[in-house]
Amino acid sequence: MPASATQTLRVAVLADSDTRWKWGSLTANRIAPPHSDISLDGYLLRGRATPTARQLKEVGVTADSLREVTAVEFLRAMETEPYDILVLSLVGGGVQAMLHGLARAWDGRSKRPVVVTGYVGVVYEKLTDGLLLRHGADLVLANSRQDADRFKAVYDGVGADSTAVTEVALPFLGGAAYTGEHDPYTVVFAVQPSVPDNRRDRDYLLNRAIQHARFHPNREVLLKLRSKPGEHTTHIEELPYQKLVQGKELPANFSLVYGHMGEVLDRTDLLVTISSTAALESLHRRIPTVVLTDLGIREGLGNHHFVGSGCLASWEQLDAGYRPVPDAEWVARQGVGAGGPPSGGGSYETAFDAARERIVKLLAGDEMVPLTPYYTPETAPGYLPGILARHHLGPDGTPLPGAPAADRAPGPVRQIVRRAARGAYRHGVQRVAPVIRRMGEL
Repeated sequence: MPASATQTLRVAVLADSDTRWKWGSLTANRIAPPHSDISLDGYLLRGRATPTARQLKEVGVTADSLREVTAVEFLRAMETEPYDILVLSLVGGGVQAMLHGLARAWDGRSKRPVVVTGYVGVVYEKLTDGLLLRHGADLVLANSRQDADRFKAVYDGVGADSTAVTEVALPFLGGAAYTGEHDPYTVVFAVQPSVPDNRRDRDYLLNRAIQHARFHPNREVLLKLRSKPGEHTTHIEELPYQKLVQGKELPANFSLVYGHMGEVLDRTDLLVTISSTAALESLHRRIPTVVLTDLGIREGLGNHHFVGSGCLASWEQLDAGYRPVPDAEWVARQGVGAGGPPSGGGSYETAFDAARERIVKLLAGDEMVPLTPYYTPETAPGYLPGILARHHLGPDGTPLPGAPAADRAPGPVRQIVRRAARGAYRHGVQRVAPVIRRMGEL
């Protein structure tokens, strides 16, 4: 049903982590046609990274409804719920499974929701794999001009339709532009759950941040944390900095902080990170930003993405007073900066115009074509079935026998069992598995 200025636009977001819920829900609001009255329903895919209540609160995005589902439960809901737009904010394999499941669920229907997917931040690894797993959506969002060019090149290179690639920008950019130093001057080290991935390197970075606080007693140094021990984010954090800091003698001007990244950036004079998307948020606000080179510039760290940015530096240089100057052309290609959207003049808000126009056109059409992912049992017979099976789907997208039922709401006992099982699973992934891996390295 075409959306109008007077009717409610029904939007659903399926996410599998706190970061992806943030990206998906904010994207839904950014790409909705102008003057739409949005009704947003959130679905959280049950798994190791399902966000906790605290994480959801920290994201700061509200929805008209929010519930946790399995993949099969979600697909069954989509058979009956009359949504206009569906945002799949999942890891690549999850997107691919949902595309096949939705194609089966909507088989024979002339009208269906517009399906949108994309990435939550910097795409610095598994570009081809991740893109082909997302192929089949009506819109595959690229967060910058650089990403849009790369995405189209991959699809064209394998003979897949690239018209779904739509250039936008990161949906969570914003906040006041940096106007000058605060009192005290504040350095924020934004850490990441999985980079670096070993205790030695993480301990090194922590010690250098503490050392920086000692070298500059008039500065405030904040260690910005992503999650509390036991919580999961988009990536697994096996060695939380909260644990590494225990037993260390900390200077009075060094502290650990949680909270919304935007609020932390409000008082930041220098943002330091390895390769976090927080660097792009900081650059957008014109805050001095450093991507660390202490551990090398390597694909495994993701900081190779920032080659040419003018932001690469080490703690050694920062201790000596170095201040980075970002390269304006590089920043523009990333779709950040108050100077305009990814493709030229205008404001940040216009970066989403192309996506809005595509959605309006699709919603206004009399009939929508079926979802047609690049991967099929014919093109990837040794790869696709395993991806679908992880979500209890057969090769044709049909729920496998024994898949979780969705024909009734779980009762109180079932809910308790689910919570206990999920807690045990997360404990195994977060606490037990890392210990076993470390023992195997001895």
